[in-house]
Amino acid sequence: MKWTAKYKKAVTFSYDDGVYQDIRLVEIFNRYGLKCTFNLNSGLMSPESVWYGEGVKVERMPPHMLADVYAGHEIASHSVAHGNLVKMDSHTIFNDINQDVATLEKLFGCEVVGFAYPYGATDDRVEDVLKHCGIRYARGVDSTHNYNLPTDLLNISPTCRHKEENIFELAQKFIELKPDKPQVFFLWGHSYEFDMQQGWERFEEFCRLISGHDDIYYGTCGEVFLP
Repeated sequence: MKWTAKYKKAVTFSYDDGVYQDIRLVEIFNRYGLKCTFNLNSGLMSPESVWYGEGVKVERMPPHMLADVYAGHEIASHSVAHGNLVKMDSHTIFNDINQDVATLEKLFGCEVVGFAYPYGATDDRVEDVLKHCGIRYARGVDSTHNYNLPTDLLNISPTCRHKEENIFELAQKFIELKPDKPQVFFLWGHSYEFDMQQGWERFEEFCRLISGHDDIYYGTCGEVFLP
C-alpha cells in the first residue's frame, strides 16, 4: 500500500452490477475527487438483464458504453452472471471467473485483479479458486463499522453500506481520527438503491463531507488495498 508512506487514512468505494444509475454515481464521484471500483457481470450486459424493484427500473449498461462511463475508476469482476459461487463446483467457479476477467480485460484494456462476491457468498474453497484465477483481492458484504485494514485480502469486509443510518456518524469520526496506523473507510452498495430510496441527495452530502481532506488518500480498492 504505497499511500501509507504519506497518509494514515484512505477512503474507497465499491459498487456492483454495472447499471445505468452508475452514470450519475460516477458524475458525483468525479465532482468530489473520489475513486470507486465497479464490479461487473460480463454475461449480463444486455437489454434482457432488466428487473424492477420498488417501481424503479434496473438495467445493466451495454458493453460499448462502459469504457467511457467508468473512465478514471477501477473495474473488477463480479462473476459472469451473478451466480452463488458457494453452490458451484470448483471447476465451474474457475471457468466462470476466468471468463469474466478475460471479457472485462478485453473490454477495458486493463488488468482485472479485484472481485466482489455475488450475494457476499464465499468460503475457503471459493477463495482458493479465486487465487488460481489471479484475483488478488475480493469484497464481501458484512459491515465492520470500523476502519481497520483487512487481514485477508480475499475476504475484505467493508466499513458499511451506503444505506445504513450511521454513515454520517462513521464519516465524521473517521475525519476527526488521528491514527497512528493506517485506517480505511470502505463504503459499498448498488447505485439503483439511490432511486429506490430517494437517496441521491443524501449520498452527495456524504461525498461532500468525506472528500477534500488533505490527510486522506482517495483511491480505488486496488490502489488502497494492494501492495
